[in-house]
Amino acid sequence: MQRRIRIGIDVGGTFTKAVAIDMVEGRIIGKVAVPTTHASSEGVSTGIVQALKSLMQKHEIENSEIELISHSTTQAVNALLEGDTATVGIVGMGVGLEKSNVIKRTNVRNVELAPNKHLHTCYRFLDTSKYLEDKQVRQAISELKGEGAEVIVVSEAYGVDDPSNEQYVMDKCDVPSTAGHELTGVYGLEIRTLTAAINAGILPKSIGTARFVESAVRKENIAAPVLIMKGDGGVTSMETFRSRPIITVLSGPAASVAGALLHLRVIDGVFIEVGGTSTNVCVIKDGHPEVRYVTIMQHPTCIRSLDVRVAGVAGGSLVRWSGRKITDVGPRSAHIAGLQYSCFASPEELEGGQIITFRPKEGDPIDYIAIETAGGKRFAITNTCAANALGIVPDGDYAKSNPVSAKLALSILANRIGTTPEAAASAILDIASRKVLEIVEPMIKEYKLKKDRIVFIGGGGGASVLVPHIAHKLELQHKIAEHAEVISSIGVAAAMIHEELEKTISNPRPDDVAELTEQARKLALERGALPESLTIQSEYVSERSILRVTATGNVSLDIGTANAQEINEQEAHVLACELFGIAEGVQRIFDMKNYHIFACETSKKKLFLKARKQPVLVLDKFGRVRLSVDNAAIFNGSPEDVADNVDALLKKRSSDGGDLAPQVHILDGIRLMDFSSLTAPEHLSKAVRDELKKASASQVAAIIKLG
Repeated sequence: MQRRIRIGIDVGGTFTKAVAIDMVEGRIIGKVAVPTTHASSEGVSTGIVQALKSLMQKHEIENSEIELISHSTTQAVNALLEGDTATVGIVGMGVGLEKSNVIKRTNVRNVELAPNKHLHTCYRFLDTSKYLEDKQVRQAISELKGEGAEVIVVSEAYGVDDPSNEQYVMDKCDVPSTAGHELTGVYGLEIRTLTAAINAGILPKSIGTARFVESAVRKENIAAPVLIMKGDGGVTSMETFRSRPIITVLSGPAASVAGALLHLRVIDGVFIEVGGTSTNVCVIKDGHPEVRYVTIMQHPTCIRSLDVRVAGVAGGSLVRWSGRKITDVGPRSAHIAGLQYSCFASPEELEGGQIITFRPKEGDPIDYIAIETAGGKRFAITNTCAANALGIVPDGDYAKSNPVSAKLALSILANRIGTTPEAAASAILDIASRKVLEIVEPMIKEYKLKKDRIVFIGGGGGASVLVPHIAHKLELQHKIAEHAEVISSIGVAAAMIHEELEKTISNPRPDDVAELTEQARKLALERGALPESLTIQSEYVSERSILRVTATGNVSLDIGTANAQEINEQEAHVLACELFGIAEGVQRIFDMKNYHIFACETSKKKLFLKARKQPVLVLDKFGRVRLSVDNAAIFNGSPEDVADNVDALLKKRSSDGGDLAPQVHILDGIRLMDFSSLTAPEHLSKAVRDELKKASASQVAAIIKLG
């Protein structure tokens, strides 16, 4: 049997790592790492192609065996950080009476990206109270190009309701263009225009990147589709990247979270990816990573991504001192300074070494320390060195070093500041852990995670260096992801198509939800998702009057996990017990294609009464958490019977004084549908009944959140 191979390539700050996964045998065939090619004329794209070629050669992968190539990218972030953006011409539009207000909200002027780095814009206004004329549109575009515009943004007041004018102007452009309605369906003219301008600034570079990567893949005679990672944890087509590169911001951290969730099933937890220079933190709640609107260089946008927060400390962070004691760790790393970790040197190389201070980069403080040998060679003292000196990095781990070298390095430091090697190593890890905890602890409170259910999940090459230490500080359990050092690449390889649409609407009706749901479904199918793998979820954010629908699906039916193995009933039951945190009382509700559904009963004493709850857990056939509800009613049976039961529950709630409809989830064997966007009971009842009429399965289920 011919192998079916998926390749995932993650572009990191230091290395570009690639993995090849055999989807038939469910195993990682191989992995490679090449230096990230920031200085190349084609940017990081060169490293992506190098990693692909190296992986294929090293592990003898034939072109015809590759079914899919996915990659993350730092192209968008790097361009914004470096101010390497195109000049953007903005065409603001609105009716004449609102001209001053529209100009105020669409003329975003020069956008500060970093100190002395700006996204430069120029501007024209078009009055749309009358039909737009071809001549005036072309003149505006010509004038903007005359001022240096390389790409055009079109943004009209209420353009999300009727994008015809925005589309008309885009059709007249002879340079790359983008419009507010292409990025979001949400009101907010100023934030929509700003988001479109930032997207436009990196548009020419993204078009070049997409062209280079796809061309290089085709030159290798590889016919497999090429997908790109988004910041929300899903993948999408390169065509999407050509028009909306902004959605790839934070794609690297998103890939790590996606990879971790493939191996380590968890309901509530904190994912901590420890790299060489920085540590990414993301909360997982009810089995899913938290998603928020992205802020880019202090500018709010209408693009949603995983809520990843960054600590300037990691496995390779350099130690700093006052001359008498250790004062800080990071933010500079050994990678930035171009130094080898002392723990990875031979003991002979470190013999006779002395502590010196230095500046890793021009303008940095001179309180960073290193070991300098008689021959003038320098070695860094890092968190990884400290962890290895204490013997807390397990054998076989990516961060495991020569313990003799690690202890020798810490002894040299300890002798200089008058302490023991153990105390010096502990001080280093304590300082580093505190920096991560300053991010972790507020996130736990913000997302109201229950401490008795939290699991820390470690990823990245430095996971074993910091994560156990951090978990110990909070007295919480932890797990290190399998293949932690390439977890991002695994996440890229196994990620699913994920398309999300938003629309501003007050009090959505079933038809509104159905229309946006169908749009999201079609979009996911266009991007490559298989119809039978689709999951549709919707929610209504009442405080912002936003209806949000998400369609998620696989590119192939068995790509659910990195090892592509379905779990049986017994394995599903064991996993459910582990996730519920109890050994007995977990009941499998009923059999359903593609899903395992479990419930248990819990009770908590409140004064003199016991509050009983029925937590419900839905796992897919690969063991991933698809739904977790802490207290729910469950109905199963024929579509008609389930619809009747939902109706009866809604009527009872109304008679008991409940004005708002509860959250309802419907499973029909293949689809998992979320009706939480509907808050009126009569709307919910109609939508559930209409949807169940379409169900192809003879047995369906409804899960209704209580309390």
